[in-house]
Amino acid sequence: MTARVGVVTFPGSLDDRDAARAVRLAGADPVPLWHDDPDLKGVDAVVLPGGFSYGDYLRCGAIARFAPVMNELVPAARSGTLPVLGICNGFQILCESHLLPGALTRNRSLRFVNREQAVRVESTATAWTNRYTEGEEIRIVLKSGEGNFVADDATLDELERSGRVVVRYVGEAPNGARRGIAGISNEHGNVVGLMPHPEHAVEELTGPSTHGLDFFTSLLAHLADTSPAAAAATG
Repeated sequence: MTARVGVVTFPGSLDDRDAARAVRLAGADPVPLWHDDPDLKGVDAVVLPGGFSYGDYLRCGAIARFAPVMNELVPAARSGTLPVLGICNGFQILCESHLLPGALTRNRSLRFVNREQAVRVESTATAWTNRYTEGEEIRIVLKSGEGNFVADDATLDELERSGRVVVRYVGEAPNGARRGIAGISNEHGNVVGLMPHPEHAVEELTGPSTHGLDFFTSLLAHLADTSPAAAAATG
């Protein structure tokens, strides 16, 4: 049975169609989810795409965290049962929803960054990165004005100690992110947030590489490993 991956559209989302295309190229069925509808429609996973939800008023993601669609998403993600990938603005929403620690603030340069970006995969122990090799360097797209990941030292130390830094910028962080952190996970590994855009690196024709596709094929591998059939076979 083909996996169904929900892609949420908020007012101001602009990468939802790109995320849906990446899901389809990976071999899953993208399911549109509307911000004002609390029903997740029984999807197997959810992508919170990039953009400017609610115009980035108050803070990026601060209004989106209260959207009706989050009512079912947050407890399911927190329990470890629902894989969720937050990309750029989606990462900001995950932090505002307290599904991930820390916050995303203005780039250190105070300028919008739009570039190809090399990142290093630090953890393959998540639902979204298991198809990579630890230490693998991939080239995807970074485009954000508020991508500077910040957290207190104790939180950063815990993220490092528990292996929850998922991707890190190669070289100097272009936005000033502490310890070069480009993406992190929750303790279960089902929730991942990252600032760069893997959905813009899934086809040779339109991206700097196809390195981003394995975020989505990793999800399918994770779902196959955690399906009832797989559990019965190993039980």
